[in-house]
Amino acid sequence: MITTLEKTLTLDEFLQQPETKPASQFINGKVEPKIMPQGEHSTIQSELITAINNIAKPSKIAYAFPELRCTFDGRSIVPDVVIFEWNRIPRTEKGRIANRFNTYPDWSIEILSPDQNLTKVLDNLLFCIKNGTHLGWLINPEEEVIFAVFPDQNIKLLRGDNLLPVLDQIELKLTVNDIFNWLNI
Repeated sequence: MITTLEKTLTLDEFLQQPETKPASQFINGKVEPKIMPQGEHSTIQSELITAINNIAKPSKIAYAFPELRCTFDGRSIVPDVVIFEWNRIPRTEKGRIANRFNTYPDWSIEILSPDQNLTKVLDNLLFCIKNGTHLGWLINPEEEVIFAVFPDQNIKLLRGDNLLPVLDQIELKLTVNDIFNWLNI
């Protein structure tokens, strides 16, 4: 009988590893690869980032980032979209954007891909909320629903013409249908 021991890494050791494609995440002491995005996922991600940044960036309210590694409270995760309020964007001493974001996002968005584990994705959103994130979305293209996660860990299921919650200062009006209509090219 042959047994193999899986080497466990610390968070610091994980962060010293070269980046992978798709990205890997460090969750509960384990390295977990993200699923490579497909067409629907990439389309929603791109359109959402553009919509948020078109409204929030010119006024320096917030900025949306795709696939940005956020490391905090023992985890290093890569949500599909993260939004940081302008004054919380990590910067270097020269005032440039930092490469490492060692903090929670203000708003975290996950887009469920085929074969992706719903529980693991929801767990990441709840982890973010527990650590200071103000809002989470879990977008499920297959069922055309969006789960909104709030600081009290209340979760709302939204569909159709339901208006989606956004960060307070971002004047973005989107419905669930708006998000899924982006898939009709």
